[in-house]
Parts: sequence; structure tokens; C-alpha cells
Amino acid sequence: MDIAPITARAELTFRDATEGDVPVLVRLVESAYRGDASRAGWTTEADILQGQRTDPDGVREVLADPSGRILVAERDGEPVACCQLEHRGTAAYFGMFAVRPGLQGAGLGKVIIAEAERTVREGWGVSEMHMTVISVREELIAWYERRGYRRTGELTPFPYGDERFGIPQLDGLTFELLVKEL
Repeated sequence: MDIAPITARAELTFRDATEGDVPVLVRLVESAYRGDASRAGWTTEADILQGQRTDPDGVREVLADPSGRILVAERDGEPVACCQLEHRGTAAYFGMFAVRPGLQGAGLGKVIIAEAERTVREGWGVSEMHMTVISVREELIAWYERRGYRRTGELTPFPYGDERFGIPQLDGLTFELLVKEL
């Protein structure tokens, strides 16, 4: 069930995820990236990767890490987006970013990423936000560039053979590091 587009930051509340959120977070992340449901949004990876994007153990691992957290965005008490934040010295890592597919394109992603940046800048005093994006995701990388992120050219190989990250449908996938000064 989708809800009306979110246009104002005031309609959102933010909180840290808890163990009780694991099932809904797995569904949210999977719906944004994998399978036919993800095609309702523009962030789908369905033609690049099949299989899972995450699983309950992966989400629990992030929640158990004392250097990280999962930020949940809610509207009327219902999770509509999330992202992983991890403190890495003078930088923070931004990952597991998911917005409910039917709400993508309404400006919600801009609000979430801005809140994530504010949170790590004020809470951890970091000067940079780092993320990795599959390098063939040109449209997604362009979206991040419009938010102030820059491509570094630093590539790491996709973990072929580890189905925890999905089943690649293309050869030669790599992750590219994107960085933004906060």
C-alpha cells in the first residue's frame, strides 16, 4: 500500500532503527532495488542484479555495530525510507539507502540524504560523507552528483559468488566511491 507523495520535511519523523524494525527494513530495501516491485521506482537494480539486496542477518549486523546506525524516515508512524550511517574516523559511510518505490521521485530522497548529512556532521563531527555505487548506475550517480557528491574513480570489484549481495546479470560490475565534503 503506497501513501500520498511526501513533499514537506515536516511530514517526516526520523529515528534510529531497532531490532523490531528488521523485517520491515528488509522488505523496504528489497522493494526499492530487486524484483518487479522495484520497477515502480527509478532506483531498481532488477536488470543488473537478481536475488537479494540484503537479509535479516545483514540488517542485524549493521544494528549491532557500535559505529553505525540505520536512520528510519517515517510518515504517520510508517517507515517509508531508511539509510545506513557508519562512523569511519573523519568520514561517515552512507549506505542501504531505500525509499519506497511508489514515493520515489517526489523529493523524499533529497530530504533523507540531507538529514543523514546533518546527523553525521552534528553527531559525529565528520567532514565527509562516503558511499559506494555500482558504477553502471549512471542515472543514480548523476542524482548524487546533483546533491554535491563527486566521483573519485576509486573502484572496488563486486563480490561475485557471494549471493548475499545479489546475483549479477552483467560481467565486470564494480563499485565506485563517491565523496561529499560536509
